Amino acid sequence: MRIAKSLSPTHPFRALKHRNYALFFFGQGISLIGTWMQRITIGWLVYRLTGSALMLGTVSFATQIPTLLLAPFAGVLADRMNKHRLLLITQILSMLQALALAILVLSEQAQIWHIIALGSCLGIINAFDMPVRQSFIIEMLESKADLGNAIALNSSLVNGGKILGPSIAGMLILLLGEGMCFLLNGLSYIAVILALLAMRLPVQPALAPQKKIWLELQEGYHYATSSPTIRSVLTLVALVSLAGMPYIALMPVFAGTILQGGPDTLGYLMFANGAGSLIASAFLTTRAGTVKIVYLLIFASSLLGLGLILFSLSTQFWLSLAVIISVGFGLMLHSVCSNTLLQTVVADNKRGRIMSFYTMANMGTTPLGNLLAGAVANDWGAGPTIFVCGICCILGSVIFAWQAKLPKDVLPH
Repeated sequence: MRIAKSLSPTHPFRALKHRNYALFFFGQGISLIGTWMQRITIGWLVYRLTGSALMLGTVSFATQIPTLLLAPFAGVLADRMNKHRLLLITQILSMLQALALAILVLSEQAQIWHIIALGSCLGIINAFDMPVRQSFIIEMLESKADLGNAIALNSSLVNGGKILGPSIAGMLILLLGEGMCFLLNGLSYIAVILALLAMRLPVQPALAPQKKIWLELQEGYHYATSSPTIRSVLTLVALVSLAGMPYIALMPVFAGTILQGGPDTLGYLMFANGAGSLIASAFLTTRAGTVKIVYLLIFASSLLGLGLILFSLSTQFWLSLAVIISVGFGLMLHSVCSNTLLQTVVADNKRGRIMSFYTMANMGTTPLGNLLAGAVANDWGAGPTIFVCGICCILGSVIFAWQAKLPKDVLPH
């Protein structure tokens, strides 16, 4: 795989000139389509089996809460061990989880407790996968100058899967049922596993741990909290994840109850959400380090909050479709900017731990938000619940702007 080495500093695909990253990019691209197929199918299956918004929140909670509990330990492992080998293990385990779910559903044996149990298993796997994946990106690059572009391209890949996966899943659910979606997701992991095996990486023997794991955790926590930049970014990420992410878990309620649609309606909404995210990622791939990321971070969380408010008030399909594009744009802009900002300022020997804190803030608080939103939606309804979530996101951006005070040292040069 040979890609031109003379790409300009603003070329949208400049990170693909690095062979290992290009392998990962294309292999992961196939796998992510399957991942998003499974995510959307899980929501529809749970809602079909239970008809409960609370149960939707419960399943999301079970899938994501391990991240909050285990990500710090994963961060220590990422700083101690071979990230490539760890990532290969997590991909194989994720494949086995998807295939187990497919067997249960195709044999018509699946019950809600099966879904919760397997979701918890996937959550444990992801708790280790995400910090390792985030901190491994820089090891696939020959130049740190392309790190921001690699993160933006990675986000574009996620959103490409977010667009294709749900739309494919919506059609497959109608034609073949939920089990086929889980089966195809399991098979899609073969692509990223082969990509990882094909990489040529310099030999990096694992370092013998010099400290006990609790001391390394404490060191990472002190490093994060003593830096105004890292502390303020992680706080905003946690708040946005808590209040800004539950709309995804409640999307089946909007599609089936508020908009009076079916799995195809859910697929269209997720497609539009992914389209907005993809636009944001594409926008960021062409931006070099001169972009004032802090300003974009404030804008992104404010746009997300406003979009959620409008989405919560809409009862028209086409209006909801248009608004959800802005929600996806704001959420992804926030995610990429916060990730890039942290990876730019963090010390290399603490990258795994800081990215584990980022994973906790980004994904670990999401299950708490999903569970809370599901419980509130059961009493108030999905619309009022997401309206309040939008208000919280806007308030978070205001507080961040006041606390950050836009210091020069947090703007990448």
